[in-house]
Amino acid sequence: MESASVGRLISAPSILSVCPQGKQVTGYLLFSMGTAVIDYLVIPFFYIFLNQLNILCTIVWSIAVAIFSVGGMVGSFSVGVLANRFGRRRSMFIVNSLAVIGGLLMGFSTICSSYEMVIAGRLVIGLFCGFFTGLTPMYVGEVSPTPLRGAFGTLHQLGVVVGILIAQIFGLEALLGSDKLWPLLLALTVAPAVLQCIFLPFCPESPRFLLINLKQEEQARKVLVRLRGSEDVSKDLQEMKEESAKMAQEKKVTIPELFRSASYRQPLLIAVMLQLSQQLSGINAVFYYSTGIFDSAGVKQPIYATIGAGIVNTIFTVVSLFLVEKAGRRTLHLLGLGGMAVSALVMTISLLLKDTPVMSYVAIIAVMSFVAMFELGPGPIPWFIVAELFSQGPRPAAMAVAGCCNWTANFIVGMSFPKLWCGPWVFLIFTAFLIIFFIFTFIKVPETKGRTFEEISRVFSALGHDQKNGVPNTSSQNELPPEGGWALP
Repeated sequence: MESASVGRLISAPSILSVCPQGKQVTGYLLFSMGTAVIDYLVIPFFYIFLNQLNILCTIVWSIAVAIFSVGGMVGSFSVGVLANRFGRRRSMFIVNSLAVIGGLLMGFSTICSSYEMVIAGRLVIGLFCGFFTGLTPMYVGEVSPTPLRGAFGTLHQLGVVVGILIAQIFGLEALLGSDKLWPLLLALTVAPAVLQCIFLPFCPESPRFLLINLKQEEQARKVLVRLRGSEDVSKDLQEMKEESAKMAQEKKVTIPELFRSASYRQPLLIAVMLQLSQQLSGINAVFYYSTGIFDSAGVKQPIYATIGAGIVNTIFTVVSLFLVEKAGRRTLHLLGLGGMAVSALVMTISLLLKDTPVMSYVAIIAVMSFVAMFELGPGPIPWFIVAELFSQGPRPAAMAVAGCCNWTANFIVGMSFPKLWCGPWVFLIFTAFLIIFFIFTFIKVPETKGRTFEEISRVFSALGHDQKNGVPNTSSQNELPPEGGWALP
């Protein structure tokens, strides 16, 4: 059933321009990537639900907010077990059932006159989102060629922002945002899940999982040939074999082992801090309450300003896709954090001076700049860089820990922001966090652009060995050459 276009080479200049070595990108690779990120369209419908739905009582609304993040925590913490047991592709297929169940629960909540169904549906969808925010970056990172890993790693964020824009438009009261039709809006989450289930059987399993975990070298080679569009995949196979040989000398890496081993301590700290930098940046506070923020600033039709921010969100995610392999992960993350800090400061000033007519426009610009800077770095990078920092063995466990930290921070922000609301001054709290994360990124986070998983893992292993034996670290992973690359041995 696969069309001829799925297997042929794509040579569009816009695609090739993101590849520093001019490698061709196959249609089969793009098809697999697109299928993997489809389900990210599910998540934004719940942010719009939080931002625009006002028909539930405060207690039920608070529970609905909390239960989604709790489900995300549980799902993300369990992703490693699922990915190792069933593989990346089959795991994505399995968890889609959760999206269907959750969507149907909420879609029929009005007919059944049951707010409990809304809460149960959000819990199930939270579980689904927790699984997928770990599974998809893992799959994309393992399937992508090294020179394009960063560019493809931003695709999941593109799925999120496109979903946000679609949900914002459908969430208009004239469409599905009315008191009667909002359950249908939430039920639309079933569509991406069903669509992905249709396409997944035509996507390959991760070749790294096939070779390293299942020891199916020939099957891995066949998958690589189709993905790369070339019979010569010896370099990819050799890299995987080296990683497999290294894993054979180590015992299975569990979550407790991640915290006990000196080799994993540094990358785990970086992974967790990057996830925290995404959530504690204040982006969800802006997403949750953007309409209210514009209203406080005196904007007459705040919902349309919110949709405008969604358009800016999408545009800058596409910009990030083309920049990440040129500017690098570290540079874009620093630029994003710094830009968000400045935007948050301007946002505070504009809200304080909202009685001045021009300040309503300044507030709009500040919010749009805030989300634009987020999409340049803190939005996409924390997810896929975790997959880059760890080799095949500890990667599922690391993704579980990082994802759980992300969802926990999401929960804290979602629940505390209304209580912390002290007028415009609240954004100074996020400004302080952004400055802290900027400093940490500048000092601790290395550049992984163009490096293989084995090269990255080797540096951290050497560092961990030195620390374990009390050897002073005279050539750490943080000492970068002028262009921001790694000083690899």
